[in-house]
Amino acid sequence: MSNELLADRHELFRHNFPRTVAILGDVRLRVGEIEAAARDGVGASALTMLYATPPCQGMSKNGRGKLLSEVRAGRKPAMDERNRLIIPTIGLAASLRPEIVLLENVPEMAETVIIGADGEVARILDLVREGLGPEYIGRAEVVEFADYGVPQCRQRLITVFSRHPAMVEWFEASGTFLPERTHGSQGRRGTCRWVTVRDAIAGMPPLDASCEELARSEIPFHRVPTLDAMKYWWVKHTRAERSAFDNQCVECGWEGNPTHGATRDAAGVNRASRSTPLYCERCDALLPRPHVKLGGRYELMRGFTSAYKRMSYDKPASALTRNLSYACSDNKVHPEQNRVLSLHEAFRLHTLDKYAYEWKRRDGRTVSDKLVREVVGESIPPLGLQGIVDHLLAIRAGTATRPVVESEAPLLAQR
Repeated sequence: MSNELLADRHELFRHNFPRTVAILGDVRLRVGEIEAAARDGVGASALTMLYATPPCQGMSKNGRGKLLSEVRAGRKPAMDERNRLIIPTIGLAASLRPEIVLLENVPEMAETVIIGADGEVARILDLVREGLGPEYIGRAEVVEFADYGVPQCRQRLITVFSRHPAMVEWFEASGTFLPERTHGSQGRRGTCRWVTVRDAIAGMPPLDASCEELARSEIPFHRVPTLDAMKYWWVKHTRAERSAFDNQCVECGWEGNPTHGATRDAAGVNRASRSTPLYCERCDALLPRPHVKLGGRYELMRGFTSAYKRMSYDKPASALTRNLSYACSDNKVHPEQNRVLSLHEAFRLHTLDKYAYEWKRRDGRTVSDKLVREVVGESIPPLGLQGIVDHLLAIRAGTATRPVVESEAPLLAQR
């Protein structure tokens, strides 16, 4: 059984999971249907797992920054109503009593507070623990998905609670439900090195954003938007792992123009430098740096050090967002070629290429690139999630391998 608010995503889900009872609409208005469908599906058996991913826009760093601006401008209340969608989820869990409750969200959820059903302000995780009751045991932990073989650095708060006897016993002995890391930045202590951008997308047919003819290939979704002449000029002169804001003079060749930077103000907000030069300090020529035209003179575009920046080939990608097809997005310019990521490359970095997932709708309507970007940018890499869920089910079945620890003392200290 599934529940989705947005019709476009609902239709994608219905096509790829046709055996699922898919319920469209606001969870707050569909609680009865959801509960009935779940009970009908399991019959006299216990529900194995309830998996929920409440919206993160009111919790994420980007979302909170935008929310704060809206609050200060008097256009939004201080608490984002979307964060309260966890309340009906807790209610469903309390009613259905699944053996496993799995929640996924951004790390900021750990400290997010909301107004509970009783009108009192409380931390979301405290409400989860209280709503499930003492029968459930578990915790919330920040997971770096690159640590599970995903070629993308994407951190999420994974919250797992269980009442299944085998899982309760496991947690009481180990203090966690998560599997051991399989990868690490250096590949030490029995782990493999992180999977890199090069590992995932090297060897793909080259593309170039200067014109339509060069921006496409025969491979489905291996295409990129073209860039206008000015933006292409910025990207063309951007060096490996650098931002276009750091580009130097192409007229006189002077390499000493100050590069872009950012600092935190007294309130802790990250502010991009306002003094980064746009004109060469030696010959006064316009630098190939992102800019806008105001009046008769160009001015540097406002942007952070990660905008118009080339990805590193030898590290995992930064987290893919719904803006992954824009050069101004965070670290999304190709490591070598003059373009952004193609959607096909995004699938590889997100590990979607390892699954028989089709970008088709049940109603037969066309799936837009915009919808594809949104679904990828607001989901988590399935390979990493599968590793976690497989481990949970192995614990439940009594077939999981216990982690090796040198002594009991460090384990107790972690708990």
